[in-house]
Amino acid sequence: MSRPGSSPFSLILVALFAALTAIGAYIKIPLTVDPFTLQILFVFLSGALLGSKRGALSQLLYLGVGLAGFPIFTSGGGIIYVLKPTFGYLIGFVLASYLIGKLIEKRSNLRFRDYLLANFAGMIPVYACGVLYLYLSMNTWVGESASFWYVFMTGFVLNVTGDVILCFAAAILAVRLQKALPRLPYMSAKGGR
Repeated sequence: MSRPGSSPFSLILVALFAALTAIGAYIKIPLTVDPFTLQILFVFLSGALLGSKRGALSQLLYLGVGLAGFPIFTSGGGIIYVLKPTFGYLIGFVLASYLIGKLIEKRSNLRFRDYLLANFAGMIPVYACGVLYLYLSMNTWVGESASFWYVFMTGFVLNVTGDVILCFAAAILAVRLQKALPRLPYMSAKGGR
């Protein structure tokens, strides 16, 4: 007998959320250095609906497929993508999905508020990794001298409003999808709710 939550259904969901994150990369609004995309919506949902381990796995799969050379990131793909100034946000996606999943797994009788607060918490590693990586890359291998204030403004302030809206959208979707899909992998592993 297979372990709870390791069914083909949960593996399909992991692959689905990796694919949705890739699709979200192509729905973008170009800003200064860092384009605004819908990727983070699917990062939020992967953690909320798949749990910490499978949510993070979906984002690791997305990262691995992109680094293997498939053009699924906002500006392409391949191992050279680690030199892109925005690569830190992708690292943050894995951490965010894991954190959101952990916060959701600790709750019972999940409500909109639980999902929303978890999504806000998930923004912390995305922006922490993203802004720090952006600052380091701009001032080292990219060769453009940029103050931390400039990087903070372009990498956080210009994008956070859209991501806050996506926090609300993801919470609404998570509540509805959680009711429609009662066999979510982390719920099976915990015996259901």
